[in-house]
Amino acid sequence: MLLTVACCVVFALGCAKKVEPAPAPAPAPAPVVESREVAPAPMSPRQIYEADYAKLPTSYTVVKGNCLWWISEFKQIYNDPFMWPLIFKANRSKIKNANLIYPGQDFEIPRAFALDDVKAARVKAGSSKKKAAPAASANLPADLRDALGYGF
Repeated sequence: MLLTVACCVVFALGCAKKVEPAPAPAPAPAPVVESREVAPAPMSPRQIYEADYAKLPTSYTVVKGNCLWWISEFKQIYNDPFMWPLIFKANRSKIKNANLIYPGQDFEIPRAFALDDVKAARVKAGSSKKKAAPAASANLPADLRDALGYGF
């Protein structure tokens, strides 16, 4: 009988409901502060293009297997392989022969040039005189894109 009472007491105490602590009160909302900042004016397509063009690299370090043609063809460089003479001309002190460039050489990538420079470079690279103007996909200064009628 004593054993039965002890089992009942242990059973009753063991199955008692646990008391959950009360949830913490929610923090008070932060006070709303009115902002008097003026939203920036939306940028025109030309301004967006100029901002993106300004972010393009102005130098390139040669890696094994590169040639000026391929460097010029990279999307972040000119996106036009026929524009490699621009890199050659800007780096004449480092490049003696356009066919011989070496890993580790650092080349300047010109970003400001005239339309006549681009056309002459493309013809020198093997483009026909009829196709001397660069494609609309080429990375060009905004003024050149505008002069060629490519838009933004």
